[in-house]
Amino acid sequence: MSPAKPPAERSRLKNVALFTEEDEISSNPQAVLITKIKFPNQQPRRYFDPQKLAGLVESIKQHGILEPLLVRPVGLAYELIAGERRYRAAKDAGLTEVPVVIREMNDSEAIQVALIENLQREDLNPVEETEGILQLLALELGKPEAEVVSLLHRMLDETKGKVPHNVMGNSETQTVQRMFDGIALMEWTSFVSNRLPLLKLPEDVLHALREGRIAYTKAQAISRIKDPSQREDLLEETISQDLSLTQVKEKINAIKLASDDRTDPAPSLKQQFDQTYRRVKRSKVWDDPKQKKKLEKLLAELSSLLVVVVDSH
Repeated sequence: MSPAKPPAERSRLKNVALFTEEDEISSNPQAVLITKIKFPNQQPRRYFDPQKLAGLVESIKQHGILEPLLVRPVGLAYELIAGERRYRAAKDAGLTEVPVVIREMNDSEAIQVALIENLQREDLNPVEETEGILQLLALELGKPEAEVVSLLHRMLDETKGKVPHNVMGNSETQTVQRMFDGIALMEWTSFVSNRLPLLKLPEDVLHALREGRIAYTKAQAISRIKDPSQREDLLEETISQDLSLTQVKEKINAIKLASDDRTDPAPSLKQQFDQTYRRVKRSKVWDDPKQKKKLEKLLAELSSLLVVVVDSH
C-alpha cells in the first residue's frame, strides 16, 4: 500500500489546515495495524450516515484509503485524532492496517485538532457543528462551556445596546471574533441567535436533527409545540413527507387554533360586540358602496333593538 501524501491545505475553514508543510516533510504516512488504534475518551463526532458510510466502505475496497488518518502515540498504541469515518469504513471493509500520520501532541492540542477536523466535514449536522464550535471556544478562552454561552449572550446584548459595554471583556470579545473569522462558517452573532438555541431543543427533535433527518429551521419551529404527542406526530409527518418550512408553520398554526378552540371559553355577547365593532372600524365598510346599504339596514335594526330595550326599562 502506498498512500498519497496529505495535502498541505485541504480545509474549507479559512486559515485552518490539519496537515502543514512541515508535516509533509517530517511525517510521511506509514501503515499501522488497525488493532493498535484506540479512540480518545472525548469524541467530537457522534453520528455517521449509514448510507454514506457504506459508500465509503465500497470505495475503500476498490481504491484503498486515499487520505491517511491522524494519530498520536499513547503508550504502545495510537490514539485517533482525525479520520474516524475512514477508520470505521476500513474496519467494515476488512482492512487489517491503515495509513496514518503520527504527530506528537498534548491532550488539549489533540482535542482541538479533532474538533477542527470535525468541522471540515461537508455532511456535519448543525448540532454537531454547534457543539464543536462551542468546545473550540471553551478551549480557546479557557472557560467551561456554560461560561462561554453566558459570555456570548452578554456580547450579543452589548451589540444591541441592552447592557453597557464591558471594557474588561475586550480581550475575550477579540478572541471570539478571531476564532469565528478563522473558521469562516458563520458570524458569531448568527451562532448565538440561531445555533445555540438548537442545544435546548426537545430530545425527540434534537435526535432527528442530529441524524440529519430534518433542517434546523424546521426543527426550531416544531420545537415550539409543547404537547409531546402532537410534536412527535408533526415531526414524523415533516420528515416522511418532506414538508417545507412554510407548510410546517401552517400546520403549527392549525394545531394552535384547534388547541385554543378546546381550551378557551366562548366569548360573551359583549366581547363579540366589541370585537365586531373594532373590526368594522378597521375595515371602514361604510366606504364600500356595495356594503353600505347592508350596513344601513343593520344599523336600523340595531337602533330598533335599542328602542325596545330602553322602553322596557
